[in-house]
Amino acid sequence: MFHKEGHNTIIGCFFLSVVVVFLVDYTVQLSWIRWIIQIPTILLLGIILWFFRNPKRTLPNLEPTDIIAPCDGKVVKIEEVIEEEFFDKKRIQVSIFLSPLDVHVTRYPVGGKIIFSKYHKGKYLVAFHPKSSELNERTTVVIDNRNVGQILYRQIAGFLARRISNYAVVDNQVVQGEDSGFIKFGSRIDIFLPLQSQLFIKLGQTLRGNMDIIARKI
Repeated sequence: MFHKEGHNTIIGCFFLSVVVVFLVDYTVQLSWIRWIIQIPTILLLGIILWFFRNPKRTLPNLEPTDIIAPCDGKVVKIEEVIEEEFFDKKRIQVSIFLSPLDVHVTRYPVGGKIIFSKYHKGKYLVAFHPKSSELNERTTVVIDNRNVGQILYRQIAGFLARRISNYAVVDNQVVQGEDSGFIKFGSRIDIFLPLQSQLFIKLGQTLRGNMDIIARKI
């Protein structure tokens, strides 16, 4: 299954690959030259298909106060900080870095009502840069959940990323684990948890969106 954000790119790359492969096959006489052109073309199509994959995953057995990983990736930061854009008070920040090889679907970490959704223009620092959360192109979304409270997550574009898709609309009710957006190429997700949270993750851990529980409100 492929994500809808990649449908046009996949179709375009597929037809381009077919044209290149058949054109080279009919016009180039030397087999080794054909291979030099055709093999990278097919590999590129494979990379595009891999990048836009959207595996269907079933939520684990959850408690009402569980918060799930909003994306695949590596935990690069767990720190108590003052979140200044919405809360203006201390929260636990968890940052997840997505390499170009990770699934780039963003998922709602909790269900509830969208009370804030904002896009910010910005720079394109590498996603693991400490200032990328404040300076890079990004979107900020806050979900109000009756059991957990308010959860903020932020999609952050990286050095390669040039497009963030955010499906969160203010006043909409959303379901935990459903697609909330997509970030093309390397990127990062920051999620800000209540201080009264029991964490189930550690630095350097690799997470799977919609499968791993990152915290529980206590």
